[in-house]
Amino acid sequence: MGRILAIDYGQKRVGIAVTDELQLIANSLTTVHSNDIIQFLKEYVSKETVDCFVVGEPKQMNNQASESAKFIIPFINQLKKEFPLIPVERCDERFTSKIATQSILMAGLKKKDRQDKSLVDSVSATLILQTYMETRANKNINK
Repeated sequence: MGRILAIDYGQKRVGIAVTDELQLIANSLTTVHSNDIIQFLKEYVSKETVDCFVVGEPKQMNNQASESAKFIIPFINQLKKEFPLIPVERCDERFTSKIATQSILMAGLKKKDRQDKSLVDSVSATLILQTYMETRANKNINK
């Protein structure tokens, strides 16, 4: 069994989270510059088995795609082209940045650490991955 890798794609930075090999626990991995994401993924996939990519899907409150979706679609197309054997799933990412910021604040980190936007991105990716895993588990229970 391989890992599930979640991506919180942004125009500047990309937060990345992965599961353990048993796909039980979501962990923050890193944040990389958006220009470097495909190369990073190529290196990661060469070392680890990845069963699925989960890309955050930004939506507005009315369930319509948000403005940032226009930047994510080309990335997903490139992801599918570069990794044709790894499925790409989408997961609603509404409020992940707010929840990540609140979680970091509640963790008691120093103000300087809380202002690190890359930390917010990697925690957001972890929240996306956790949501995906919970949704998938609920679908399996209801079958």
